[in-house]
Parts: sequence; structure tokens; C-alpha cells
Amino acid sequence: MITIVLYMALAIITVFFVITIYNALTAPMLCNVPAPQYPEQYASNPLVSVLIPARNEATTIANCLAGLLGQTYKNLEIIVLDDYSEDKTAEIVREFAQHYPQVRLISGRPLPTGWTGKNWACQQLSAAARGAIYIFTDADNTHAPNAVENTVRWMQRYDLSMLSAFPQQQTETLPEQLSVPVVDMFVYAALPLWLTYVLPYPSLSAANGQWIAFTRQAYVELGGHLSVRQHIVEDIELSRATKVHGLRMITAAGTNLVFCRMYHSFDQVWTGFTKNLFGLVGYSTVGFFSLLVVLFTACILPYCTVWFGEYRWISLGIIVSNLLLRLIIAVKYKHPLFASVVLHPISIGFIIAIGINSYIRVKRGKIEWKSRTIDTTGLLKGLQLEEPYQFSRE
Repeated sequence: MITIVLYMALAIITVFFVITIYNALTAPMLCNVPAPQYPEQYASNPLVSVLIPARNEATTIANCLAGLLGQTYKNLEIIVLDDYSEDKTAEIVREFAQHYPQVRLISGRPLPTGWTGKNWACQQLSAAARGAIYIFTDADNTHAPNAVENTVRWMQRYDLSMLSAFPQQQTETLPEQLSVPVVDMFVYAALPLWLTYVLPYPSLSAANGQWIAFTRQAYVELGGHLSVRQHIVEDIELSRATKVHGLRMITAAGTNLVFCRMYHSFDQVWTGFTKNLFGLVGYSTVGFFSLLVVLFTACILPYCTVWFGEYRWISLGIIVSNLLLRLIIAVKYKHPLFASVVLHPISIGFIIAIGINSYIRVKRGKIEWKSRTIDTTGLLKGLQLEEPYQFSRE
């Protein structure tokens, strides 16, 4: 029985390894601008609205704004929504707005029933935006000078309605280094990124709300964040909706262009991924536990069976494949080498533990994040608002 399981693990890790190699060689890299189809293709510079929801981001918002103000792409506005911050977030943004006309600060309205805080903030930002392209980014991101321009050029080159890039994640503490790269691994080892553009299937889609761009027309057609108002993992839901509507999208790697430090401590790692992990599979219990079983079988079990002579060689083959896979991803996408490669089975075990906690907390109906309680009962039941909110242009 164990031999059969190990052969299944070998098959799984082989598929992951092949996808990893494919992405390492071909993945759309936002830092590389594709050549235009014709010389005039990049002549247009439409107004871009960079939209930032911010709640208690006083320690990061200044660096975020400084990077955006240094963009090579000049036809842009930067709108920050202060979502009832209890620190000096609004004061810092207001100071920037006094010196830079591109920056605007708006104050968030009370959170309605049936919305998550971020989705409500993003919907309000879209109502204030004037651009032909919307780029949503997080307040704890920093950006290379060509982040906006490269995004626009990719969208022009491939006539995209949506583009999302996974930022280069910055990690310092051990809990961050163990967990954050594993979530990147889910993308780079399980999804051939060019298929998000080539094939129309919603299952072949992914997005990261830390850097996600829409044309205004596509955003309106999708229903904006109103259409995903109760979803915690709204970025993936929007990418799936893009495919359902027959619109073009690409999921890219934002390495060397967009940077983010998601969490700063064990508690933030545990709470943050508890909020998100179950939602990665659309809150499907069967799908989620299938994923956890696959991770355990392919990435942890061989480290246990390698000590038994009859399973040693196949286990070693699976372990080597795991190590090479993590090494390639770590080098390509700038992950910490020691935690990613040497501590690989520990990192997978850590994510599995958080995943189980995510499942339990969501099923219990409440998740805590940024001093707010998210009610997941309505999400699991498909709660709908009786009367959708309408927004006027500001």
C-alpha cells in the first residue's frame, strides 16, 4: 500500500516539477516588456488610476506612495482610501496630497452588511477613479519605477482586460520564510502561467490582489468588487469571473518590480493565512482536503519513508525532486534559500496546519483580521444583498 502511495507521490511531484521548469523558462515576467506588434502600439498613454485601500498602514504608506510618485509612467492618479484607520495613515497621505496633485485621499464610508472591508474599500475607490485603467495595490507594497508603465504595456500588447502579478515577497522572520514562499509555490509549480492567457477555463486562472489591473470597461462588465463583495479571496474570484465573461487576462510574476512584506510575525502569518487558505479552492471541503493530502503525500511522506530500506530509493527520488523544485522557484522568484529548500517539509507541514485552522475557523463562521470580525456564514451560504449599492462618480 505504501509503495503505491509513493508512486502516486512521484507522479504528482513530477507534474509539479515539469510545470516549475516550464514557468522558470517561459513565465510572463512583468519586469520584461514584450515587443509591440507594431511600432505605434505603445504610443497611447491612458490615464491610470492607482487605487490603494489603507487601514492602519502608517508604517508603510509613505514608502508605497513614494515609489508610486517616482513612476516613469506620468499619466496617473493615486487615490488612497482611509478605511477608519486608528493610526496616522490619513495624516501621512494628506501630507503627500498637499505636495503632489496626483495624490488624493478619500475617507471610507461605514461597512455595509454582506461586504468584507477590503472589497468595500476597493469599490469606493473605483467610484472615485477617473482612469481608463485601474490598478489596485496594497498599502504595504513598494514598487520599482517602471511598475505602472510595464503593466500598461503588457495590457496593450495582449489586449488584456485584466492583469495580475504576484509580487516579490520579502520575508525576514522564520514563520514568514516558512509560509509565504509556499503560497507562491502553489502558483509557480501548479499553474503554467501562460495558460491563464491562452485557455478560457476559469480553473486556469489566478490573481493576487496586491497588484491587479483592469480596464475600466472590463471592471464595469465584471460588476467590480460588488460582484465579489462577500468573498475573502476576491482576487481569485475576479480572475475566474474574467474567464467566465470571455475576457483576456494574464497572470504574471512581479519579481523585481512589485515588492511586498505581507506579515511581520508568527501571529500575523497564522491569522493572515487562516483568513485566506480555505478560500483558495472556493471553500470546497473535498477540494481543500484533497490539496492537503496531496501536499502531505508528495512533500512530507517521503521524508518519513526514506528511512525504511524497501522504500528508500523511490523516497530519495521524490525528495530530490522536491528539493530541485524548491531550489528553482527560490532562485527564479527570490525566495529565501534555506527555509525554502532545507526546511521544505517543515514549511509544508506549517502550511497544512494553518490550512486546517483556516477550515475550522471559516466553518465556525468568524475570522478576525485587522481588528475586524469577518462573518463567513453568509459567504458559505451564498448570501446576497437585497439591493446592490449604486455609486456615483466623484
